[in-house]
Amino acid sequence: MKKWLVLITFLVILAISSSMSYEQQSILPELEDALANKPFEKQLSVLKIPYWDTVVSVEERGYFKFVEFLIRKLTHFVGFGCIALGIYFAWGKRRFAAGVAIAGTALIATLDELRQSFTPGRMMSGQDVILDTAGAIVFVGIVALVKKIFKRQRAR
Repeated sequence: MKKWLVLITFLVILAISSSMSYEQQSILPELEDALANKPFEKQLSVLKIPYWDTVVSVEERGYFKFVEFLIRKLTHFVGFGCIALGIYFAWGKRRFAAGVAIAGTALIATLDELRQSFTPGRMMSGQDVILDTAGAIVFVGIVALVKKIFKRQRAR
């Protein structure tokens, strides 16, 4: 039961965060304070990330908005990776746990983006669903690989 509570907690956090407008989630003031001297600006200026019908870069958005964009996308990747692990562990030792976790996370990501499209200042993004699913694949893949390695070592 505890495993399901962890998953439910992740889903509640997701529901709350996706109900917030961009302005409510913005961390620009904190970034401007914490990164006032713009560390790694030169290195970050090299990055140009295709997103929707534009290319997101320091040049296009400015340093602080670009860093916030990177943090928001990393949060997608990690957050949905955690949701996938929640599903994976809650599913237990049943067959296809990894596949169920990844497919379930992709479905949740799709429904979340659809729900988010009704939030003022937010829009639905298929690219975010892909990023969320990639997080699920990486997180579940790492855990499944580690479990397999430990299982082989115990068998010896």
